[in-house]
Amino acid sequence: MLAKEKPDAIFHLAAQSYVPYSYTAPVATLEANIIGTCNLLEVVKDLKLTKKYDPVIHICSSSEVYGQVKKGEVPIKETNPFRPASPYAVSKVGEDMLAKQYWDSWKIQTIRTRMFTHTGPRRGSVFVVSNFARQIAAIEEGLKKPVIKVGNLNSVRTFTDVRDAVHAYWLLVNKCPAGEVYNIGGVETMTIKEMLNMLIKMSTNKKIKVQVDQKRLRPSDVTLQIPSTDKFRKETGWKPKIKFEKTLQDTLEYWREYFQTTKVYYEKI
Repeated sequence: MLAKEKPDAIFHLAAQSYVPYSYTAPVATLEANIIGTCNLLEVVKDLKLTKKYDPVIHICSSSEVYGQVKKGEVPIKETNPFRPASPYAVSKVGEDMLAKQYWDSWKIQTIRTRMFTHTGPRRGSVFVVSNFARQIAAIEEGLKKPVIKVGNLNSVRTFTDVRDAVHAYWLLVNKCPAGEVYNIGGVETMTIKEMLNMLIKMSTNKKIKVQVDQKRLRPSDVTLQIPSTDKFRKETGWKPKIKFEKTLQDTLEYWREYFQTTKVYYEKI
């Protein structure tokens, strides 16, 4: 396919990206994220060496590679040490370093991003913002008791709208030099609890309660994610345009429409 189409840029976002699942399926996570990336880079390398095809490749790493940072290390810079706290994070360290190695060794034009938390409408229902919005929408439709099940609400996250993230990725392949790595993230930082409270205030149901579900707690967690995006902003001029309140509202509206159409709710989600 690559030999035939020869795209100018490749956005490699494919991954096993659900952190909790990586604890129960570490091998599958490592195979998808590390070996899958290696397969792509090998194909591009072979084409470059034989057919002079040399695309820009965006390798989507993750802020999870930084793990549990120390308070004196925020905002987190690209030079911060890796302390991966999950098999998923380990897989992203491997993917990240593979991309660097293929640039160093064969000048395959990889550009790495370590995107911090981003979300929006149509996000998979296992991820925190989408999961909470889904539960609220189900409650509003009478498909679930007015209780939201949660995990660790004390983690600090910096949120970005996925639509701003896509804009950042497009600027990345058009403006940034190969071989580099960039943090990308938003400007609105809060705890998961504060995010949840914003969603609950948007609900038409005023009797919602919150309940901690032990199954939603991770064996080890990353609780402080505040990025320094100075390097990327200097290179591209990018900055987020969509307020997080709109991200939450759009996500909630998406799930409201979903339940108004399907009238089905799976309590396990």
